[in-house]
Amino acid sequence: MTAGVRAIVSAAHAGPTVLVTLVTVLLAAVSGLGPGRIALLGAMMLANQLSIGWSNDAIDAARDRDAARADKPVVRGEVSARTLMTLALSAAAAAVLVSLAFGLWLVLVHLVALGSGWAYNAGLKRTVLATACYVVAFALLPMLVTLAREEPRPAAWWAIAMGGMLGLAAHFANVLPDLEADERHGIRALPHRLGARAAGAVALAALAAAGVLGVLGPGAATPVTAVGAAATVLLLVAGLVVLARSPGSRALFRIIMLAALAAVLTLAGAAGALVA
Repeated sequence: MTAGVRAIVSAAHAGPTVLVTLVTVLLAAVSGLGPGRIALLGAMMLANQLSIGWSNDAIDAARDRDAARADKPVVRGEVSARTLMTLALSAAAAAVLVSLAFGLWLVLVHLVALGSGWAYNAGLKRTVLATACYVVAFALLPMLVTLAREEPRPAAWWAIAMGGMLGLAAHFANVLPDLEADERHGIRALPHRLGARAAGAVALAALAAAGVLGVLGPGAATPVTAVGAAATVLLLVAGLVVLARSPGSRALFRIIMLAALAAVLTLAGAAGALVA
């Protein structure tokens, strides 16, 4: 892999991009979608997340340079902001084109989810509405899965609420390492107003709420559900340890992303439970 390709992959926020795509594919699989629909939905979500990741680094290029973010490929001069924006727009177009295969309702819901990510990057991250962008995008993920069925159906209310709680947790945990640098650039979202430790506590509380919804929502506990619930509890304990020792650590965000996978596991024992 060349340095330029590595830079482009890094600017796409590869970790979260892969995890969100994987969660979508797993949800589709346990919900009974056929292989073709699973592949199309996975491709759509991958393009969706690549678009949001690249646009984030393209839009934030000047701020990242000012903050001396050596972890950013744009700051290191390995790729230009213009190139990333071109890639972001291309990926967004690809995601929308793939979504057309599933019908109008999924297209509309996907546009809201994709628009939430772009709105966050374009300026809402500086306001109290930043959290809403994450909540909306994650809450709509189960809906994308159920609308991708041959007979589209809305998602169950508890699945939507569960996704929203994971989105809330993901946003709070994601910004924790950058609170001070963000505030210097005028970013005053909810986590910044609460402070690192309180924001971390909110993230873990939201994670706990998502775990409870994942266990009680399907209405039928199985051994697989129990494994997912146990994994969620272990991740909560790990999160508490991280919060106590280093509330500004990136580790909390990784824990939240792993919790999303655990949430899928809690649903695996109740195929079709996502459908309202």
